[in-house]
Amino acid sequence: MKIKKTGLKNILILIISLILLITLIISIVNIVKWWIDSNNTNNQIEEIQNIVNVVEITDNDNTEIIEQENIPKNNPYWDYIKMNLINVDFNELKSINNQTVGWIQVNGTNINYPFVQTTDNNYYLTHSFNKSYNSAGWVFLDYRNNLQTLNKNTIIYAHGRTDKTMFGTLKNILTNDWINNTDNYVIKLSTEYENTLWQVFSAYHIPTTNDYLKINFNNNESFIEFTNMLINRSQFDFNTTINENDHILTLSTCYNSSEKMVIHAKLIKKETR
Repeated sequence: MKIKKTGLKNILILIISLILLITLIISIVNIVKWWIDSNNTNNQIEEIQNIVNVVEITDNDNTEIIEQENIPKNNPYWDYIKMNLINVDFNELKSINNQTVGWIQVNGTNINYPFVQTTDNNYYLTHSFNKSYNSAGWVFLDYRNNLQTLNKNTIIYAHGRTDKTMFGTLKNILTNDWINNTDNYVIKLSTEYENTLWQVFSAYHIPTTNDYLKINFNNNESFIEFTNMLINRSQFDFNTTINENDHILTLSTCYNSSEKMVIHAKLIKKETR
């Protein structure tokens, strides 16, 4: 009887040991794959930085300040509209990836990348800028958006990488260092059609939902109801209002396995290219 019990005990120990060994091997493989993808992503970023020059440009005859209502004199908006826009030559980028549609720069973060667009919101979750398979993905525009006509809500996504690439530093927006510097409350885009400046009005993390991902609206009332929801959701009061004529920008990434990190900004300045 003791021999039988000992045999069962040994078999159980062997099974547990095999499970632990397999789990360890899978973990090591995943770590190695993550490291390889991270290394490839950093190489891609370095290559892009070597071929692209992001240029700041001063206002000219094509510059338009988006009309605003009742902006207090102490609101940093008045400083933002004096900021330079950025301009990017997309020829070299398009030679690497013909789906390149713009460049995004977010103050107070590492976000300073070209972004792409394809026919769905899945491909660039697992492909790098050069279209090679990569779990780090790339920064991409919602497939429903049209940069030429500009929807009421323009949405850009990327993974929140722990190595601080892609949208990995978007979480900085919830820190005191970021929020205490009002110069950070701007996002700059350059596309083939326009160079634009956006003022942040909401930032938060939230259990995963898609209620902030609407692109177009049936009427002004539904748009204002939508933007009021975004403002009320914000973890900070940016003292910024939205009216029915505004266009907004949404950046979305993972905060953790069950939550999203989201930031919204409104268009305040643009230049037609």
